[in-house]
Amino acid sequence: MLEVRGISKTFNAGTINAKKALDQVSLTLNEGDFVTVIGGNGAGKSTLLNAVAGVFNVDEGQIMIDGVEVNRLSEHKRAKFLGRVFQDPMNGTAATMGIDENLALAYRRGKSRTLRWGIQAKEHKLYREMLKELGLGLEDRMTTRVGLLSGGQRQAITLLMATLQRPKLLLLDEHTAALDPKTAAKVLEITQKIVERDHLTTLMITHNMANAIEYGNRLIMMHEGKIIFDVSGEEKKGLQVEDLLHKFTELSGDSASDRMLLS
Repeated sequence: MLEVRGISKTFNAGTINAKKALDQVSLTLNEGDFVTVIGGNGAGKSTLLNAVAGVFNVDEGQIMIDGVEVNRLSEHKRAKFLGRVFQDPMNGTAATMGIDENLALAYRRGKSRTLRWGIQAKEHKLYREMLKELGLGLEDRMTTRVGLLSGGQRQAITLLMATLQRPKLLLLDEHTAALDPKTAAKVLEITQKIVERDHLTTLMITHNMANAIEYGNRLIMMHEGKIIFDVSGEEKKGLQVEDLLHKFTELSGDSASDRMLLS
């Protein structure tokens, strides 16, 4: 579903501020894989996600999504393959529009548009059922402006919007980092439910090593623009946070204390 072949990216190349953010990264995600990505600040986690999303062009290598090479496609054109949820709950929704209107925008993405905007009764029924599954009571507040919602509620709506059209690849860029622990746990619970229900191929960045172990079927650790550890299946299930800290120190040669952030 996603194949990354030897991609590299250097920012500010040829200057004293040159930074090699990705160094010959190769990665394959099969359909339905839920992969968590961890690493210290500057490890290349978000750069990898942004490279896949087309925020910038890579210097070398190839990116394939569902068998289609997307290297030359703009961020806008790659969007038809992707669902994305960002760290900031303010991103991904229209604050002055209602919950139902935001969902309608996502539902109609990529479809032919007419002068008719009104949300049909069958759409309202669909949105209500989806919102009810969140367990946040939002099905009774469908006309509420999204800007009036809490951060967690807004992230839940963004997650629904990102997955309404069942994307080929779901990208989650630390989408619970700005939330309090209780709310973050709820959003992660909703995330897992949607990913499993729709069998979505997912790449989730997190700084929380416990979450990286608990969620998904595969875990990847990055350091200085490279993948240094890749574990899945029963081996991943048996991991503890201490194991990851030890593995990071062993493979990177650096002290884990200021590189890996626990929360």
